[in-house]
Amino acid sequence: MLGEAGSGPTGYSAAREWGVTTQIPSSFHVATLWTTDPIPGVTQHARRNKERAKLNAKEIGLLELMRAPDVYIEAGWNALVARVRDALAKKEVREESLRTAVAGERNTSVRESFDRLVTDLAAH
Repeated sequence: MLGEAGSGPTGYSAAREWGVTTQIPSSFHVATLWTTDPIPGVTQHARRNKERAKLNAKEIGLLELMRAPDVYIEAGWNALVARVRDALAKKEVREESLRTAVAGERNTSVRESFDRLVTDLAAH
């Protein structure tokens, strides 16, 4: 209904996608470029970064985790770093596409957390 371009999980839905939480949200939370009429069981969050249209759902979920990693990543930051490293190796996510999208994010936490993630990925 929302389309695949520019849509992906957010909040605990993103944390579950990445395997870094045991929390189960009461509805599926999705970040999308444009919200639609209400969908039962789905909570929509509008994000206006046009670069997100080039990302897959897993990449959007990662950006969304960068908004508040201390809230959503209960498994710990290092667990997320390991999962991102694996996803990069499996080509499930693309670092250059993520870098481009991060540059267009208004939320400073996304940019700062992503910089930390890239630094930690390079350190290991």
